[in-house]
Amino acid sequence: MTSDWTQQVALVTGGARGIGRATVKHLADLGAAVAINYSSKPEAAEALASEIRAAGGRAIAVGADVADAAAVNAMVARAEAELGPVTTLVNNAGISWPATLETWEPEGFARLRAVNVDGVIHTIRAVMAGMKARQYGRIVNISSVASHGNTGFTGNHFYASTKADVNILTRRFALELGPQGITVNAVAPGLTRSDMTQGRRSDAEWQEVVASFARITIMGRVGEPEEIARAVAFLAAPEAGWITAQVLTVDGGRTDYIGHS
Repeated sequence: MTSDWTQQVALVTGGARGIGRATVKHLADLGAAVAINYSSKPEAAEALASEIRAAGGRAIAVGADVADAAAVNAMVARAEAELGPVTTLVNNAGISWPATLETWEPEGFARLRAVNVDGVIHTIRAVMAGMKARQYGRIVNISSVASHGNTGFTGNHFYASTKADVNILTRRFALELGPQGITVNAVAPGLTRSDMTQGRRSDAEWQEVVASFARITIMGRVGEPEEIARAVAFLAAPEAGWITAQVLTVDGGRTDYIGHS
């Protein structure tokens, strides 16, 4: 497989916003063709695809709920029909669900797992046959520092558990797919500036969160989506064939984790 990024076709789930959007833009800048998956923001995905095409790149927007295996299969089929075989998969789509033991309820947790865990399984299953046939593939899953389990951040117990599942599956899928030339890794971001992390907080509330997290990172700030995108590209690079089954933490050096490790 050539190391030329222009020969790569990347599928980025949840690619219309935040880390996903930054990843799409970075991979397109490197020369890859990109399929931008979205679930609820078609306008943003289409606008991003148009921006990339206007700059001379190749990109399409394709809708699918990653929790729906049939929709994922259709998404991959369309991406490959329009762009070529998918060589790179970035599993970025995810949702958060703040809950405690007292507020837990089965429907919310089922949806959380369906997107954050089942979605990873569905997309990998959809691309793996082609990757196996070509004896080449790069899969990067987006996890979270919450998965490390050393945080007292209120209300993210169940979100953290789904990201811990992502870490485990990353390593196990790497073991299964490695003999076919497919690497499987994950990036675990710390708090990163995006509309999802800000959520429904007011600007003032968000600034308080930013300040509190800045105090517990060695670098003294929160992350930017572009910084996570560059870590993803490092693991997704054609030259990264000797790196697999790894979870790369990109969090500015969270001291609350270091102190408990």
